[in-house]
Amino acid sequence: MILTVTLNTALDITYRVPALVPHASHRVEEVTERPGGKGLNVARVLAALGHDTVVTGFVGGPSGEVLRALLADFAPVDELVPIAGATRRTLAVVDATSGDTTQLNEPGPLVSPAEWEAFLAAYERLLADADAVALCGSLPPGLPVGAYAQLVRRARTAKVPVLLDTSGEPLRRGIAARPDLVKPNADELARLTGSREPLRAARDARRRGAHTVVASLGPEGLLAAAPEGLWQAAPPTAVQGNPTGAGDSAVAGLLSALVEGLDLPGCLTRAVALSAATVLAPAAGEFDAKAYEELLGTVRVSRPAH
Repeated sequence: MILTVTLNTALDITYRVPALVPHASHRVEEVTERPGGKGLNVARVLAALGHDTVVTGFVGGPSGEVLRALLADFAPVDELVPIAGATRRTLAVVDATSGDTTQLNEPGPLVSPAEWEAFLAAYERLLADADAVALCGSLPPGLPVGAYAQLVRRARTAKVPVLLDTSGEPLRRGIAARPDLVKPNADELARLTGSREPLRAARDARRRGAHTVVASLGPEGLLAAAPEGLWQAAPPTAVQGNPTGAGDSAVAGLLSALVEGLDLPGCLTRAVALSAATVLAPAAGEFDAKAYEELLGTVRVSRPAH
């Protein structure tokens, strides 16, 4: 079983309008809702790949009830912890003329110390049956900035491989707890290390505590710094489309390959193929299964010059 943790879950709402015009009223042509937050996105992809997946984190209020109802449609086991506050909403407004998306993200509910303790108890119980765990996304108000560091340490004590995918100070604190994998994007890696040179920054991130660093380089694929050296993986050509959810698909690829016993180049190959297939999918955040199968045999994996 793979466990994904989303401390700041969201009900993702998408409005599609003919054209988005500032200071004007708009008639919405289409409304869609789905469970959101990075860990839930990862779980969606893992379930589509056939992996038993459990999701945990916080959920509350009417928006949380809708999220849980929608979650039941895509197979992961729901172990979300109820709280008094309402699950945040994210609103995406898609301009049908240009294809551009305007995103509005609420900060999330205030989590009390008692609710955090209830979550920690649930997390310890779930770790007992987990083959790997992903800690994903932002922290809601009320949680300590070192929350992910605490969860990394508990996973390591339970001898469960742990992947951390967050940013800012939670990433800085979390990486010091020595996670097995961290997956920052290029900007997050630069903010963590102060270097915009990916190779140098990835090495620096490893020195800060991560066993393996896998950095997203956008259309250029993934760069990995590991004890056995450096690897880079990229699709055969740059893919055009909607990158929403591509990073979450990469996390799902890394985790699924890890629990199946693939080596690092195999993990990177799957992650890049899933990420590119997500960019190519007609629906944001999904992946094109046919494109994924085709891409698996064409991803280029190389050892970059040191």
